[in-house]
Order: sequence, then C-alpha cells, then structure tokens
Amino acid sequence: MQMMSRDQVIAAAQERTGLTDFGDSAILDGLDRLLDGYAHEAGFTERGYASAIETLVAALANRMRVEDWLSHHPELLARPIEKPLFLFGLPRTGTTLAINLLASDPARRAFLRWEAFDSVPPPRPEELHAGPRYQKAQDFVEMSLKYAPQISQIHHEEGDSPTECQFSMAPSFCAQVYESMADIPSYRHWFLYEADYRPAFRYHKRLLQLLQAEAGGRWTLKNPWHPLFLDVLCETYPDAQLVMTHRDPAEVVGSACNLIRVVREMASEKVDCAGIGASMVEIFQLMIARADAFKAKHGADAIHDVQYADVMRDPIAAVRGIYARFDEPFGAEAEAAMTRYMANNPQGKHGRHSYRLEDYGLTREAVHRDFAEYIERYRIPVKHSA
Repeated sequence: MQMMSRDQVIAAAQERTGLTDFGDSAILDGLDRLLDGYAHEAGFTERGYASAIETLVAALANRMRVEDWLSHHPELLARPIEKPLFLFGLPRTGTTLAINLLASDPARRAFLRWEAFDSVPPPRPEELHAGPRYQKAQDFVEMSLKYAPQISQIHHEEGDSPTECQFSMAPSFCAQVYESMADIPSYRHWFLYEADYRPAFRYHKRLLQLLQAEAGGRWTLKNPWHPLFLDVLCETYPDAQLVMTHRDPAEVVGSACNLIRVVREMASEKVDCAGIGASMVEIFQLMIARADAFKAKHGADAIHDVQYADVMRDPIAAVRGIYARFDEPFGAEAEAAMTRYMANNPQGKHGRHSYRLEDYGLTREAVHRDFAEYIERYRIPVKHSA
C-alpha cells in the first residue's frame, strides 16, 4: 500500500479546510512518529491504514478550523477556565459512570463526543445535544452499534456523551488513543517516556476556551491517562481539581486488554495479545508511579481518591463525596438529574463485557503480585481466583 508522508497529511487537511495554519509546529514530532510507526510496525490492513490516515487528517483539519476561529476571535483566549475538575484513574475503573453523573449537573460543562471532532463554530447551549453536528456523530454511533456492537459492550458513548479529553490532545498527535488503535512500540515508548506534553495541553486549553464561548459552565473532564502527565496538567490549569478512581488491577488489566484487542483487530492483520497484556501492565504501573510522585510532591490530598466499589455500590453518594471534597454545593437539581441518568442507563444496557486474562498471557495472581503495593496502599477490594 502507498504510505503517506507528513507533507501529504498536511496537504490533505489543507485541501479539506481551505486553511493552512495549524498552530504550534511542535506537534509535528508526534505526527512523524505516528507515520513511521504506521509504515513499519502497525501491520495494518489496507483498509486499516486508510482509516488511520483519515483519523490523522481529520484531527489536523479540525485543529486548523480551531486555530482559524481563534485568530478571528482572540478575545476568547483571555477568558479563564476556573477550577476545572479532572476525573481519571486506570482505565475501566468507573470513570465513565462518574463523568456522566457529574455532567448531569446543569452547572457543569462536559467535553462532548461530537464537539471533540467537529469543534467549529463553538456551540450555542441549544446545540450541545441537537443539530447537524450532533446528529452526524449519533449516526456514526448507530452504525457502530450495528456493525461492531462489541465496542459498545465494553465502552459506549452517545454522540453527545462526555468523552475523554484525550481527544483534545489527539490533534497534537500526543495521545494514548493512537497507541490503542495500533501496535506501534516506537510511538508508545516516545509517548510514555520522551514526549513533551506541553504542546498538547496548550492546545487542550485553547480548545476549551473556544468551546465555552457560547455554552459555559464548570469544565468537568475525564481521561484515564491523565496520571501520566499530572505535572503538565496542573502547570496548564493551576487550580485544577483532581479525582482518581481505583479498582482491582486484575479487572482493570483484563478489561483494558480486551478493548484494545477488539479495536486493533478492526485494522490490523494480526494482533499480539500477549504483547497487549505486557504493555498494559507496564503503562498502568507507570501511571500509578507518576500519580504517587505527584502526591509526594504536592501532598496526599492533592488527589481525591475514589473506590470503584463505592461508585458501583452507590454512584450518587460517591459523586456527592467529590462535591464535598472540593466544598462544592450539591443541590437538589443536580441530584435529581443524576437520579434520572441512573434510571435511564442501567448497568449492562449495551450488553455484558467478558474477557479472560489468560488470553493475554496473564493470570489474576500474577497481576495481583505486580500491583501488590498499590492494592495495599489504597485498600482496594480484590477478587481472587476460585
């Protein structure tokens, strides 16, 4: 198959938008590394490669539109983002349920799936959950439910659901989503150990400043991978409120491995399941180590810790605890909205997610050994083998 160069990706985005400026040239390092990994490591099918390149072009095109809008409305960059709440934790630890409950509060502003990919013009309040851009995203969700229902069984989002704010990092080509889509070890190593996360977070903030132009509220954001870059996050948002969820690592690793396998199988000839298992253990240990280092530097209460078991047992009480930790009022309107969300979205609505650690070269006992200190420190309830 014909491989695309950096210049060809940029030219395709320029042709799509009629624009030329994508802002910070520092993002080209990540783009180059992705293209090299796609060409030499990913093992894409022809269709998978075309889809991956389309993802890059679309992200860059959206970024060009954002930068163009901001060039004509520079006053937006003077508007503050006050006390944004960032929800994170190892993947599959209840962050999706928690962010959906938090986003139900009318006073809060979530980063929605459709606006992550079609950000300009900034939405008016009545466009957050309606209109052609929302409908386009929703139509894609409906198509995915038809042709790839297993994705929604693992992780479901509607077109207007709160989505991971790593999709505001993706147009800087510095986001874990790319590593999920393809086995590209060189990019993974760069992303985990060498990348400068500042360019991605500079754009992250610029995008939020644009999106809040007409539809404001307290930003409430989710990205499981934020433990990797907490120092840069707080450098960008000094008054950020940080919440981390915790779950039995064996459940976390198994569920995350299965999601990545399903995604990669859609684009690649062959998927290395044992490699996925090993890389997930490595990444999650690194995330925990960096969260611990952040606490050592800023104090144990710098991050509010929440148990997955508590979220699942009484979700609204767990969210009420988040409000209490940051001295935020938890009003009747917010509680009523969260109660409605729970009634309309029972667990397992889109099917049950099943997986086996053994399929990824792992065992429950081995994962518990690898994460023994983490389990003990946070007193995480774990399930042992029968």
